[in-house]
Amino acid sequence: MTQDLEMKDRSTPSNSVSSPAPSTLQNLKEIASLIETGSYSKEVRRIARAVRLTIALRRKLTASIISSFLDHVLAPGSEAHVKLSAYLPKEDDHEMEVDAATSTIQTPAKHLLPELEIYCYLLVLLFLIDKKRYNEAKACSSASIVWLKNTNRRTVDVIASRLYFYYSYSYELTEDLAEIRGNLLALHRIATLRHDELGQETLLNLLLRNYLHYNLYDQAEKLRSKAPRFEAHSNQQFCRYLFYLGKIRTIQLEYTDAKESLLQAARKAPVAARGFRIQCNKWAVIVRLLLGEIPERTVFMQKGMEKSLRPYFELTNAVRIGDLELFRNIADKFATTFNADRTHNLIVRLRHNVIRTGLRNISISYSRISLADVAKKLRLNSSNPIADAESIVSKAIRDGAIDATLDHANGWMVSKETGDIYSTNEPQLAFNSRIAFCLNMHNEAVRALRFPPNTHKEKESAEKRRERQQQEQELAKHIAEEDDDDF
Repeated sequence: MTQDLEMKDRSTPSNSVSSPAPSTLQNLKEIASLIETGSYSKEVRRIARAVRLTIALRRKLTASIISSFLDHVLAPGSEAHVKLSAYLPKEDDHEMEVDAATSTIQTPAKHLLPELEIYCYLLVLLFLIDKKRYNEAKACSSASIVWLKNTNRRTVDVIASRLYFYYSYSYELTEDLAEIRGNLLALHRIATLRHDELGQETLLNLLLRNYLHYNLYDQAEKLRSKAPRFEAHSNQQFCRYLFYLGKIRTIQLEYTDAKESLLQAARKAPVAARGFRIQCNKWAVIVRLLLGEIPERTVFMQKGMEKSLRPYFELTNAVRIGDLELFRNIADKFATTFNADRTHNLIVRLRHNVIRTGLRNISISYSRISLADVAKKLRLNSSNPIADAESIVSKAIRDGAIDATLDHANGWMVSKETGDIYSTNEPQLAFNSRIAFCLNMHNEAVRALRFPPNTHKEKESAEKRRERQQQEQELAKHIAEEDDDDF
């Protein structure tokens, strides 16, 4: 008894010690086995999970780990092994000893699956981009694209979509996007013929980004309108598509559609994609200002976005006040930021909105005011400010921006008394738009619901099944007897 107690006491400390965390190489081998299982069972979700696990391990990748993984997966001396090993730098002596030690413990198994081979291309490409070796990344991505053109397997589509993205990204980092436009179009045509919908989504977004990078908005719209559309398979790709669509609509002066697309992209984007959400909010703010709306202060106070949206907050304040001089100063102060965001041309369009807002404030404040005072309050710095003020006031009256009349003889602007807005149809239209928005959101939520198959069918016992079958047989006999009587 005492010996048994002593043995138990001695064995408890070993159980309390936690097992060491698996190494990065071991995690990669587990991912390879997951891809292998998904390939044999034709389960794309397993390969998608393997890609997500790889992105989580991205920062831990080193040249020695990738080299050991290539030795484990690919046959030494094969074309893929030689080509991918050439992109990796030489390991240090210490790292080589560690790799040799790990390789002696586990005997590598050689796999010849296409999914694993293309996964090795993705792994090396991620490493090269993270190490800022962009020229080698371009060569590696181009080699992977050549390999993908000759492979038609649905289990490769998930990895292929990632390779398409990094293929375009590596060329974008070296400012050579124009070189691959024809190749992207050919890949999109191949993905369409193979019914690779995830590849079509990814390549369409890459082509739109390629066109918008060089301000080719007309060509981007022609491609978007003629490309086949289907239900989105990736939330990230759908968010990107909405963002690019919003930019195209903004340039084409379709501000209402642009606002809807940009706000939907910002809402659907994941919380971790802060940079993407910032860009969506920047463009959405400009579009709302062009529509004559003033964004709420909470838009600019979102967590992690205050500093990036500060120039647009000051710009919104200038538009809200209607101060043209303040608007000019802010546009000059943050010109580099607006040029980097490619919103400078849109901000030039806002000048007319600033003048109209200032003119609306003047018409509310004064029942009658001279055109010279209007030009002075609007701070029009032209050669003939009174004539400019007259044309601006007349255009605002014609467009319905202000309710006033223009006395050309005396040079006055006479404002009419403001009526009761609740006697008009504007409250009804506002409520109608809100109700339509809520109904659309409800319909989208219902469509997005997922249910396990046959949940509506109750599981019946053997006794109930026998009773149901007996009732069905009696009903069938009764119907047969009635048919005989009819004849």
